[in-house]
Amino acid sequence: MIPNVLAERYASPALQAIWSAEGRIVLEREFWIAVMKAQRDLGLDVPQEAIAAYEAVKDQVNTASIMERERITRHDVKARIEEFNELAGHQQVHKGMTSRDLTENVEQLQVFRSLQLIRDKSVATLARLSKRSQQWADLVITARTHNVAAQPTTFGKRLAMFGEEMLSAHAAVQDLVDRYQVRGLKGAVGTQMDQLSLFEGDASKVAALEKSVVAHLGMPAVWTNVGQVYPRSLDFRVVSALTDLASGPSSLCKTLRLMAGHETASEGFAPGQTGSSAMPHKMNSRSCERVNGFHVILKGHLTMAGGLAGDQWNEGDVSCSVVRRVMLPDAFYSIDGLFETFLTVLDQMDAYPAVIAKENAHYLPFLMTTTIMMEAVKAGVGRETAHKAIKEHAVATVNDLRTGKVGSNDLVRRLADDERIPLDLEQLASIVATGERNAGAAETQINSFAASIEALSTAFPDAAAYNPGGIL
Repeated sequence: MIPNVLAERYASPALQAIWSAEGRIVLEREFWIAVMKAQRDLGLDVPQEAIAAYEAVKDQVNTASIMERERITRHDVKARIEEFNELAGHQQVHKGMTSRDLTENVEQLQVFRSLQLIRDKSVATLARLSKRSQQWADLVITARTHNVAAQPTTFGKRLAMFGEEMLSAHAAVQDLVDRYQVRGLKGAVGTQMDQLSLFEGDASKVAALEKSVVAHLGMPAVWTNVGQVYPRSLDFRVVSALTDLASGPSSLCKTLRLMAGHETASEGFAPGQTGSSAMPHKMNSRSCERVNGFHVILKGHLTMAGGLAGDQWNEGDVSCSVVRRVMLPDAFYSIDGLFETFLTVLDQMDAYPAVIAKENAHYLPFLMTTTIMMEAVKAGVGRETAHKAIKEHAVATVNDLRTGKVGSNDLVRRLADDERIPLDLEQLASIVATGERNAGAAETQINSFAASIEALSTAFPDAAAYNPGGIL
């Protein structure tokens, strides 16, 4: 078989197990068995020995045999019914059911379990982000806007910034898990007609049957008014939540790639790792690049999900089938691989204070120009006058540094010599020196983020302690 690269190369065994062909068939058979048991308990003639026979063979999955049947039936569910019946020696499964009663519920079970797994990995990721943000809470770095040096911040604050973005997305995923609605047993067009026929029109038994199978699935809510399919806007919500959840990690990885180019930080470099087959010195940010790539894939699947939302014909059709067979598993493979990779980055990343200090020394007078402007205003000069004077000297200093006219940043001296700035050299130097150890409210902001993550980790201790598997 042609491999699914996302599944085989990047996804974890736990996620693979949920979406594998064999795993799905076992879930379907367990669902059929749950329906049979509920039907028996509610008075239908379903022999116990038949249920036992089905249970005995539910794990005997021969995908090649099922595919041969499908080539004849041109119907995937019919092929799987025939296979299960032959293995068990009975014809008790699928009574009163349509194909969508099986496939919709089982697919939703796969989605729901995958959401729970990804939710847990996001908790582990946030716990590591909090730990790293506290580790580097006092490491002052040059913050950039438009990728140009702006003001001082700390490396910890930068990590907390992307972490808080992810925390917000995590809340959306948790809300989705808490509210996720399963289709239930609704029949061919959503009216439960066939189940009502089985139970001689007894609506209470049909309701009890659905309640039983929903309990088997373990989901928090059930749709009441659906047709043959549940609304594909729910799939859009799922893939949108995954894309949102990956956005903070992707932005952090892109930023870490930029930092690696300046040698201020890196994603780490494992023993024996090779950065380039041609250039031995290179230590590329290949894991961060992979995270960014996964995010692009997720956005592609989000486009696919958006194409299905709001496109339902009447009670449903199968035009969405081929799209969802690609979109749903691959979206989860992608974000699972993203988190496995990102967790590895968080475990192995490093910062380089000596290089950071050199960068700060070069930029610090520029980074403190807004503070200098505020101090000048407080000393009596007009804000626009101060802004114009500082801008003139800052631009001149930059040009002189670029052309080699000066060898170090002498902006402070230039400002001290300008009569428009009512601050002397000592005052200006003091402002700049303060910037070497002051990054505004960064520490308080980091502590706020850490407190939120501590509460989350307490609520999900096993998830917070998760360790990623080895990545390629």
